[in-house]
Amino acid sequence: MTLPQVVSRQEWLAARQELLVKEDEAAAAREELNARRRALPMVRLDKSYYFEGPQGKVELLDLFEGRRQLIVYHIMFDPSWESGCPHCSFMVDNIGHLAHLHAHDTTLALVSRAPLAKLARHSERMGWSVPWYSSYGGDFNYDFHVTLDDDIAPVEYNFTDKATLLANGQPWFTAGEQPGVSVFLHTDGAVFHTYSSYAQGTDLLLGTYNWLDLTPQGSPRDPAKPWLRLHDEY
Repeated sequence: MTLPQVVSRQEWLAARQELLVKEDEAAAAREELNARRRALPMVRLDKSYYFEGPQGKVELLDLFEGRRQLIVYHIMFDPSWESGCPHCSFMVDNIGHLAHLHAHDTTLALVSRAPLAKLARHSERMGWSVPWYSSYGGDFNYDFHVTLDDDIAPVEYNFTDKATLLANGQPWFTAGEQPGVSVFLHTDGAVFHTYSSYAQGTDLLLGTYNWLDLTPQGSPRDPAKPWLRLHDEY
């Protein structure tokens, strides 16, 4: 590790004030981006989606739990796996207390293709309380492009088709389970899809990275140096 330069307090303050200008610019750009995200148009969902939850078979509208907005985090968990993806598990570990979302009429839920019994075992192991539903046997994962299979639907990930992904040297984004987040709104009994984000587009939600980015070492984002494990395996 290369350590920061040692300077006087006055020199440090000058450098910090210079960085503050850049931080303020980034914060303003982020707020503009947030405003554009809120202004995105939405698409009405006329297709029915069914899930298996602790209370049995439910529809997408049930996942809202009576609230107006729903955020779904798509955890990579193939039906043949015995545990969820470590990176997706890391994402869920970073979720705060759900009461703060509920106070803003918003529900957060997890959805994966693995059978409910496997989801329940992994959730208990991780100590999670976020509601988790199985979409096994349904089209939900395929329609929202987090399970990719040419035999079922044309491959698209991060709003990019298979040919372009391959041309970009990203074959790992062309088959199997993928991470993502999708947002829905319901009003007058109708459900609308308002937003989805994939791959590194979800890094914004990783509070651990944001904390580590305040430090001299920063956050461990180098793909050539894998470090991430389930939190009980360190």
